[in-house]
Amino acid sequence: MAGPTEPGNRGSGPGRGKPGRGIGLGLALLSAIAFGGSGVAAKPLIEAGLDPLHVVWLRVAGAALVMLPVAWRHRGLLRSRPALLAGFGLLAVAGVQACYFAALSRIPVGVALLIEYLAPALVLGWVRFVQRRPVTRAAALGVVLAVGGLACVVEVWAGLSFDAVGLLLALGAACCQVGYFVLSDQGSDAGADAPDPLGVIAYGLLVGTAVLTVVARPWGMDWSVLAGDADLDGSAVPAWALLAWIVLVATVVAYVTGVLSVRRLSPQVAGVVACLEAVIATALAWVVLGEHLSAPQVVGGAIVLVGAFIAQSSAPAEPVVPGAVPAPETELSHSGTPS
Repeated sequence: MAGPTEPGNRGSGPGRGKPGRGIGLGLALLSAIAFGGSGVAAKPLIEAGLDPLHVVWLRVAGAALVMLPVAWRHRGLLRSRPALLAGFGLLAVAGVQACYFAALSRIPVGVALLIEYLAPALVLGWVRFVQRRPVTRAAALGVVLAVGGLACVVEVWAGLSFDAVGLLLALGAACCQVGYFVLSDQGSDAGADAPDPLGVIAYGLLVGTAVLTVVARPWGMDWSVLAGDADLDGSAVPAWALLAWIVLVATVVAYVTGVLSVRRLSPQVAGVVACLEAVIATALAWVVLGEHLSAPQVVGGAIVLVGAFIAQSSAPAEPVVPGAVPAPETELSHSGTPS
């Protein structure tokens, strides 16, 4: 997530063959922009004194509260898809968001998100080495490019110029994103029996909130931070306004527009548009937070995105998990991501 990711969505919604491709592309772009803005809003809150896990809890719990009516409407999912909801909440919501936000406290927003975008390449590793299914040469090339670009982003020749723990946390977000991609293919052949993606999102947020409540222990949070201001590259911004952006725009709007976009696009097209989240997040961090990357890091980031694009667009068309139903993909960035 993001992170999600944190991103466009993997699903086989019934509307894929319907007209409205232009609308779908617009919604996918809006989703990428919304997810991409989470990091630049979260980092000032972390620097103002909130623990990264507390920011994640506020984000997920706030979004779960907004989506509560949707969860009630689709309460039948609790009986029909309990494992899917639990996995989605643990990996796509709690895992991605916690790892990504913790990484933000140690490394730049753009770097954290670019590492998270190794997920499409890692998915191919799952397909090749776990499921033992062949992958195309183009997909393998995408993996090599993504890894090579990542080496430029972290400047390995300089002895790892970033915090090693931060890099590992960002990689953890990518691994959780892989779990999200795997779950998102569940039920692609179920047709009318496929669970509603909005219901999966709603319950994923509720499960994520329950897990994060135990881990983050919000009762120990410094709530006074939300009543003050946060520093946005020299400008004072109300902390509550940043939180409202994270909850309403970077989570609820990002997920919903992503789900609607995949109903009009193929998963490959929606996923490619989602790769723009990393570019958007890096650009926003540069402009809003003043996090300037060096020339090799910019080039490396571009290579990571190209590699992710090739890897994702060259992936096998079959479901990653046999017999699976579409669940929304995010960079909860994402976020994706769920990010």
